Amino acid sequence: MESNNSSLEQTLQDGKLYRHVNSLIVAHLRDSNLNQAASAVASATMTPMNVEAAPNKLLELVAKGLAVEKDEMLRGVSTAVPFDPSITAAYGSIPAPRAAFVDFSSVNDTKGPSKNIPKHESRHISEHKNVARCARFSPDGRFLATGSADTSIKLFEIAKVKQMMQPDARDGPVRPVIRTFYDHQQPINDLDFHPQNAVLISGAKDRTIKFFDFSKTVAKRAFRVIQDTHNVRSVSFHPSGDFLLAGTDHSIPHLYDINTFKCYLPPNFQEMGVNGAINQVRYSCTGGLYVTASKNGAIRLWDGVTASCVRSIDGAHGAAEATSANFSKDERYILSSGKDSSVKLWEVGTGRLVKQYLGATHTQLRCQLLLGFQTAC
Repeated sequence: MESNNSSLEQTLQDGKLYRHVNSLIVAHLRDSNLNQAASAVASATMTPMNVEAAPNKLLELVAKGLAVEKDEMLRGVSTAVPFDPSITAAYGSIPAPRAAFVDFSSVNDTKGPSKNIPKHESRHISEHKNVARCARFSPDGRFLATGSADTSIKLFEIAKVKQMMQPDARDGPVRPVIRTFYDHQQPINDLDFHPQNAVLISGAKDRTIKFFDFSKTVAKRAFRVIQDTHNVRSVSFHPSGDFLLAGTDHSIPHLYDINTFKCYLPPNFQEMGVNGAINQVRYSCTGGLYVTASKNGAIRLWDGVTASCVRSIDGAHGAAEATSANFSKDERYILSSGKDSSVKLWEVGTGRLVKQYLGATHTQLRCQLLLGFQTAC
């Protein structure tokens, strides 16, 4: 298991290094007025065109590397050694890898009065031709995406939604839908935004995960596609943006490297003894943990590096399906919903039920928690 942990940690470091190199290449081509080449590299690697880099930074690093290589050759030192990506951690914004260990015993119980819930008002802003199955806010809160059983995806700009809801709007009709994407063959199950780039991903019943560039006003189709082996029920980006998780009809989450599209499963997944399709998978704010909600009713907590299941809350919603689960921003709690018409708050450290929220009346409808529980990450 130790070698597997080391291998996955190395993969995470490699992904960060690739992203940094891609950023330097795009910035160098752009600053050299090779805009067409810069755009092609940016599109292929999902790197923003406006990425910031010091002038001639790529040339400077290459020159330093060549000088070191020449010096080593003159001194008779072999340069044929494995490259350690952690050496570059001091450059740019590449952070050091976060420790995977989670001390569950350190979680303390806290009690306090609940905040008053403000009154809310429902407004009609748009509609799909069929059931809207999922919705997701962008990390910065500027956009909202919805996916439908009609296979379409709509992207809303929140500023325009707010403008549309003003009673004294004087600029005529406001259209909050700024993009509509059509590229799936079957209903869409889940959506997620890339944490840094203008990229939206979708998972659908057609067993695909598709990447949409919403910075382009005329783009209607995906520019990249991952073909999975199962119905993709849920998708979640790692906070670094280099990896994503897919919850499918398979009982184990599928981890993808978005630079290589390689899929990783725990080496001992057949011995884990878990079962049940995954309705939803979500990373924590740091990526150190992720949580799954399964059709068999279990809420499972997973280590973000070793991909091992560290806690399982079986029958979280009685005999009913667990339809969604999400972390609080401090990773101390998980909020889940199920087909038992309840929403439950769980303590990560102990797995104990902290609070149950009742009030719904339908018992067999699919429901999903939005990121309002985690928007301050």
